Amino acid sequence: MVHAYADDTRVYVATQASDQATALERLTDCILKIRDWMASNRLKLNEDKTQVIWLGTRHQLSKLTENTLTLPNATVQFSTIVNDLGVQIDSQLSMSNHIAKLSRSCFFHLRQLWLIRQSLTPEAMNTLVQSFITNRLDSCNSVLIGVNSQLLQRMQVIQNAAARFITGARRFEHMTPVLCDFHWILVRQRIKFKTAVLVYKCLRGMAPPYLTSYCIPVSARTGHSNLRSTTIGQLVVPHTGTVYGSRSFAVHSPVVWNSLPAELRSPDMTLGVFRKQLKTHLFN
Repeated sequence: MVHAYADDTRVYVATQASDQATALERLTDCILKIRDWMASNRLKLNEDKTQVIWLGTRHQLSKLTENTLTLPNATVQFSTIVNDLGVQIDSQLSMSNHIAKLSRSCFFHLRQLWLIRQSLTPEAMNTLVQSFITNRLDSCNSVLIGVNSQLLQRMQVIQNAAARFITGARRFEHMTPVLCDFHWILVRQRIKFKTAVLVYKCLRGMAPPYLTSYCIPVSARTGHSNLRSTTIGQLVVPHTGTVYGSRSFAVHSPVVWNSLPAELRSPDMTLGVFRKQLKTHLFN
């Protein structure tokens, strides 16, 4: 499988640990074909900037012995953490490194903003928080589906600190009432919001095909036309027996969509109205 965004290209190969050598051969062959295609179109593949990572459970990763990828002009060592469009991905998909980096970045900016807080109006403080903190919390947050609750709590601490910056509340003051006054939904609900909006776009042809293919209405399945779920806009939830599987977009997105009230799944709702009513639903 290949995904491309601007000048970044990602190649994926699924394999068993026992078949890792064959997987590397397939991966190398694919990269060379990409390099040849780029050369024929007057482009250059930067082999020395290539990153490779094994993804799997701790038990699966312990079985791996291959740790280098040999290309014609570079030998690439496998990484335990790679950067993918600003998201720090680790081998076990725990997202702990990503959240740690996010926390450092947000608190750095909050410390800088505190230095000029006395010179800012409440409106200016709110604008700066939205620009430097909230945007970072929301960026690519749909990849945080199913992560450890303690990691999500670290993100909630960031949001609470941003609210304290605006209000001047003390460190140990309870922040839930403040967040309610700001009409800020919690970090966990913001992730659900992003996922639901992605599903909305998938169902209306506004998302990439590789995501749309995972959002299958129950009514589209033959033999299910008489089910009640077909009349209330529910999606098919694939079966999975692993934690990784339950965190995938293919499984979690239908679960989130099916959990919404029937009126939010109405096919006649515009995106703007959907976002507004979804936020109200999650806020309540």
